[in-house]
Amino acid sequence: MILRKVSPFLPAAVRRYSYKPVRRVSLPPASKLNTPGADENKAANGGRSPVSLKDELQSRIRATGPIPVATYMKQVLTNPASGYYMTPDEVLGSKGDFVTSPEIGQIFGEMIAVWFLTEWSKFGRPSPYQLVELGPGKGTMMKDILRVCDGLNVTPGLSIHLVEMSEHLSKVQASTLCISSSEFSDKPFYRSGYTASGTKVFWYRQLEDVPETFSIILAHEFFDALPIHKFQQHESSWKEVLIDIDPADEGKFRFINSNAETPMLRMFLNNYQHLVRDRSSIEISFDSELIIRQIGKRFNSVGGFALIVDYGHLGEKGDTFRAFKAHKLHDPLMDPGAADLTADVDFSILKQFCERTGQIFTVGPTSQRAFLEMAGAQERLKVLVEAAEGEDQKRLLENGFHMLTDPEQMGERFKFFGLFPKELESFLKSSR
Repeated sequence: MILRKVSPFLPAAVRRYSYKPVRRVSLPPASKLNTPGADENKAANGGRSPVSLKDELQSRIRATGPIPVATYMKQVLTNPASGYYMTPDEVLGSKGDFVTSPEIGQIFGEMIAVWFLTEWSKFGRPSPYQLVELGPGKGTMMKDILRVCDGLNVTPGLSIHLVEMSEHLSKVQASTLCISSSEFSDKPFYRSGYTASGTKVFWYRQLEDVPETFSIILAHEFFDALPIHKFQQHESSWKEVLIDIDPADEGKFRFINSNAETPMLRMFLNNYQHLVRDRSSIEISFDSELIIRQIGKRFNSVGGFALIVDYGHLGEKGDTFRAFKAHKLHDPLMDPGAADLTADVDFSILKQFCERTGQIFTVGPTSQRAFLEMAGAQERLKVLVEAAEGEDQKRLLENGFHMLTDPEQMGERFKFFGLFPKELESFLKSSR
């Protein structure tokens, strides 16, 4: 049962952003790599490494042969010297390459707060408890969530744990959420701070480092950024799609099918081929399965639940790997490190990953439009519009809500997917 009302004390806020149909933000969890002198070199080169990532990748291909799409994607997004997310360039918001739901309007984060507080109550409101967000972006969604928590006086016993590998983005998040923060090199977390109401906030580079306490895990536009392996059926056999140097133009990359069986193709054929059904191509993120297993293990040991929000499909698509730059589609093999890379989340596979753990049962996925309506977003919009100052502000609120819920924009494209402990399946199903 989703709460139908949101407290009217919450202040209105208008965000002036445009939205293109498919956007993403979120960072894959990975260990921080330290490159001697990287900061100095990047500072002297406008924030980016003087060593071209394209040259690095091409040197690797010349030395060891074509590379999997997952290897390319991971390097392009998280290379410590030249990765897309590892520089201080503006990549989020109206001046960046994409805009996400929390940046469009406060209703999005507020409805997620309503949902998690409802589910938390079903568990008996355990305390202490922690909110864990994977890939927090600018921290906007968490800020909206915390405003609801503060207003409803549920922050006693609550702590915030952000999994973020980009130190630059962690600073942006700290400025959004905290009145003070500090850096650390000798603790599992590398940054910590506290909000104006005294809630503690911690930053980690990987989920494994987050403390073992009852955890509510949020992942908004996170799984679409995790590296994918692409497999293609060719002449009645499966091949892995690789990235090679284009022999017709050695300054460019190209996609090719593997000639021989690669290690990941063997893994796919032995363990995942049954997921394909009638498709001739498929994208699989093995990192996603690893994280799902970590979540299941956490549920089993300390309890909790999770919400995954992302754009994706239910198994009907096979080729969604693409890039965005300045709010437009961009060739993913051109200028590596200068554009965002993404692939739609295959929720049919993600659901099977959950089932394979034996520790997770799932709810959904359901559309963003349906989720927001069930949570009471329409009622909340009325409250905000009534409190708005002037017609311009009212129109912006209504336009933002339309972007979030319109089937032709974000309403159907984005999916909400709930994860809960398997042992509580019967109880939680009966409480809905």
